[in-house]
Amino acid sequence: MRTIDLSDVGLRETNQQLHAQASDTNQTKWDIINPRGAHAIACGLDAPIEVTVKGSTGYYCGGMNQQASIHIEGSAGPGTGENIMSGKIVIDGDASQYLGATGHGGLIVVKGNASSRCGISMKGVNIVVAGNIGHMAAFMGQSGNIIVCGDAGDALGDSCYEARFFVRGTVKSLGTDCTEKEMRPEHLILLQGLLDQAGIDADPSEFTRYGSARTLYNFDVDNAGAY
Repeated sequence: MRTIDLSDVGLRETNQQLHAQASDTNQTKWDIINPRGAHAIACGLDAPIEVTVKGSTGYYCGGMNQQASIHIEGSAGPGTGENIMSGKIVIDGDASQYLGATGHGGLIVVKGNASSRCGISMKGVNIVVAGNIGHMAAFMGQSGNIIVCGDAGDALGDSCYEARFFVRGTVKSLGTDCTEKEMRPEHLILLQGLLDQAGIDADPSEFTRYGSARTLYNFDVDNAGAY
């Protein structure tokens, strides 16, 4: 275990040390103390290492992550996990807006609530939120899954493609071209697997699935007002 005091070492040096870890490194576990809401902590990692941030973070923590497991022992600022490719990010507290934006893969777990635009333009990331999410979640979501154990705000899945949304609570409103869909056996299996990975005990049968109605895939003058 290696401990870095961010208040002494500084952000640039901290990230340089993390980036220097090769995929076959023996130094696989890192603790970062005194983050004090700093931005861009542990961005661009590309090694199977474990990083624990002992406190809350600012913008873009874990952005562009590949392979690494990042645990934030606090809340996370805007853009956490932006463009994540693989690996895992766990947030003990709440997450601010555009969590996991444009994420291509990996898993993000929020043990509290997530703010607006969660998963915006998602492209394969899986996001599991133990609490509620805000408005415009997964706007233009292309693929991947969002699991919400609480409630969802306005315009869920607006203009989405093939991303899937599972909500246990209520949805304030659905976005353009997003609709309630049948929960088939394969979706229950998928949902149970993601809940297990996130360490959340919930019954998949209590969730409702939402996704694209596929009416905006091709231009139709009758839908002109919805584009």
